[in-house]
Amino acid sequence: MPPVRAWLPTLAALAGIALTVALGIWQLDRGNEKTAMAERLKSAQARPLIAIPAAELNAADVAWQRVEANGRFAAEYTVFIDNRVLNGVVGYHVVTPLKIEGGERYVLVNRGWVAATADRRTLPKIVTPPGTLRVSGIASVPGERQFELSTRVAEGNVWQNLTLSRYRASVNIPLQPVVIQQDSVVEDGLKREWQATGPSPDRNYGYAFQWFAMAAAILVYYLVTHGRKKAA
Repeated sequence: MPPVRAWLPTLAALAGIALTVALGIWQLDRGNEKTAMAERLKSAQARPLIAIPAAELNAADVAWQRVEANGRFAAEYTVFIDNRVLNGVVGYHVVTPLKIEGGERYVLVNRGWVAATADRRTLPKIVTPPGTLRVSGIASVPGERQFELSTRVAEGNVWQNLTLSRYRASVNIPLQPVVIQQDSVVEDGLKREWQATGPSPDRNYGYAFQWFAMAAAILVYYLVTHGRKKAA
């Protein structure tokens, strides 16, 4: 029986192939998820708007569908989501809760993008429409696991990312479990240039190809070097 050391190259090759194939499959799955999301967003454009009620709803019932809500913005609870780039310019997404007409529940609205000021210590001035208004857009569900640039994820009302759990912990108001990505026209100076088909899966498919290519390279390298050792 060969010594354990003789099996190490084989074990290392198997581990490398298993890891790279697993990463390739993971990237394929992410790409497929984004493709499915794009199809859902595309089909949602042709459906009637779903009204967001004052009573709590199930996020799955409206996720990635076009929705509308009537209510008043609570400007005092606005947060700015940092490091959002539009056409090469760094700025913020402006998120304000809308108190839904007929009840005490709110729904968060991503109202759009605004450029950052020259002095990052000063936030841009935002116009929040007064009175009752109708807001429409896509109902999104922010992910809870997001990349953070540092441990300082929220400084006052400037945040790195938006999650519902973080918002609920910071602002004590009853919330619907979705965020409306606003596309209705309001004269507030914000830009609402959203990706119509959702995030592109192309990068994930590209990464999957790279991982599978690496797995193939490991296999070829192992077979070539192993064959040479046997021939010697």
